[in-house]
Amino acid sequence: MWNWFLILIAALSSEHSQPSLPPDALLIQEGTASFYGRRFHLRRTSNGEVFHMDSLTAAHKTLPFDTRVKVTRVDTGEFVWVRINDRLPRVSKRTIDLSRKAGTRLGLLHDGITDVRIEVETPADINRLIEYFGDDPPSSMRLRPVEEPVIVPDGGLDFSIDRR
Repeated sequence: MWNWFLILIAALSSEHSQPSLPPDALLIQEGTASFYGRRFHLRRTSNGEVFHMDSLTAAHKTLPFDTRVKVTRVDTGEFVWVRINDRLPRVSKRTIDLSRKAGTRLGLLHDGITDVRIEVETPADINRLIEYFGDDPPSSMRLRPVEEPVIVPDGGLDFSIDRR
């Protein structure tokens, strides 16, 4: 009975905020990041475009080209958004290699490598990755469907019983 009372109060309250997704809902991978720059500057990337070390791009082993990901440094919380436009070698121990500009934003120029969390922007991006990889996603990647939160209508919920 107490639960129903709380649900009714929540439904009738004037402020209906959208429930937020769990903090790790859009996390797809954790691993090690490094950066690359001068040696590859103005060379062709795996997707055919010219690499510019002053762009916000990255190389990844398996993510589809043009995927936008948020790379967050675990120890400091600093993050940068990058677009995947290149491939890492399959034997690389790194999870992602960032352009020099992205590496600079994460403070990698001094450290060289760091532990990172890789996230996508929306639940729809996760669904696109699930579709892209099909039944054989990379074992290092965490892909699970994420539902959009339910939004309570402005008028609230009607819990009255219709006894017709």
